[in-house]
Amino acid sequence: MSAQRTARRAARLAALLPLLPLLLGARAHADASPVHYASDPARSRLEFSGVQAGAAFTAVFHGFSAAIAFSPDALAASRFDVTITLASVDSKDKDRDGTMRGADVFDVAHYPTAHYVTHSITRTASGFAASGALTLHGTTREVPIQFTFQSRAGGAELAGTAKLKRLDFGVGQGDWKSTDWVANEVSVAFDLQLVPAPP
Repeated sequence: MSAQRTARRAARLAALLPLLPLLLGARAHADASPVHYASDPARSRLEFSGVQAGAAFTAVFHGFSAAIAFSPDALAASRFDVTITLASVDSKDKDRDGTMRGADVFDVAHYPTAHYVTHSITRTASGFAASGALTLHGTTREVPIQFTFQSRAGGAELAGTAKLKRLDFGVGQGDWKSTDWVANEVSVAFDLQLVPAPP
């Protein structure tokens, strides 16, 4: 009888052995933590594109910071926190930049920064997607982003895009509220060169 029980236990153990790598992998995945990074301002870029008077234009923000906690194996714990200095906008047009900083567009005197924080990150066929909240001009709205992530020696690269509507945030008052003059749709693109940072 004892020999039969031993044989049955051995048979059950043999049946479980092929599952051991999967179980260990699941435990390692559950224990994974994101890696903490900061954007390198000298090598990173944040820009947006719009249409004014029927002509496309692109502007960059020279002042922004990004605190990134990310790992493809720890998406549930990963998080992006980005702050943008709106007065740093630069579209290579002095008059347009002055208008964007003024009360009818960004109103940097009252709203000097924009802030984006992710809620969740998921994997996609081409990379990753994040759901997050953008606070701009005193208004907070959900803005999803699509991005890719590449580990590199000494850091990583995170690049992606987003789309939003400026009037959802009250960006554009007076003459600048009309979409006949400035399109409502805005495209955002970013390329962040990341360096390790403390948690």
